[in-house]
Amino acid sequence: MSRPQRGISRRPAPSAGFPASPAGDALVIDVTSRQRILSIDPAWLARIIRSALAAAGVLRAEIGVRLVDDAGIARLHDRWLGIAGPTDVITFDLADGTDDGLHGDIAVSTETARRVARELGWQPRHELAYYVIHGLLHLIGEDDHTAADRRRMRSRERALMAAAGLPAPPVARRRAAPATGGGR
Repeated sequence: MSRPQRGISRRPAPSAGFPASPAGDALVIDVTSRQRILSIDPAWLARIIRSALAAAGVLRAEIGVRLVDDAGIARLHDRWLGIAGPTDVITFDLADGTDDGLHGDIAVSTETARRVARELGWQPRHELAYYVIHGLLHLIGEDDHTAADRRRMRSRERALMAAAGLPAPPVARRRAAPATGGGR
């Protein structure tokens, strides 16, 4: 398939070096960068995540975000989903079902974000934030396997981006993705 694929893995995430949650914190967000493609302020991205979680009604969460290049995400894509090649975002649901709140890691490709942003004519950091919000929605329980699921998810993505003070994704993005698992 020539288009990037997105996925969610319910298997344990790779050791990403995300710190354990400090006791008492309702929202723990850890953003780390393992790439040199795109300069993203971790505090800016953490604010986006906090705003999106608040708009989604999530009160407790421990979220790790790893910014990687295409080679890095391709390794994760192959190892955890068995699919060769890069993708835009991979979500690892780490919830164990014993407590409330979201627990997960989200890996995003800054290289893909930069490339796709150029194609769509908007800022790479907004494309990256879009990927993170997409990953958060997977952690919340949204899916995008059917056309109806994709429409609902795209609507929620736009709503959470607006709540976080971000522009809506370009119209070109809104076309339906194939039923084979996502992508553009």
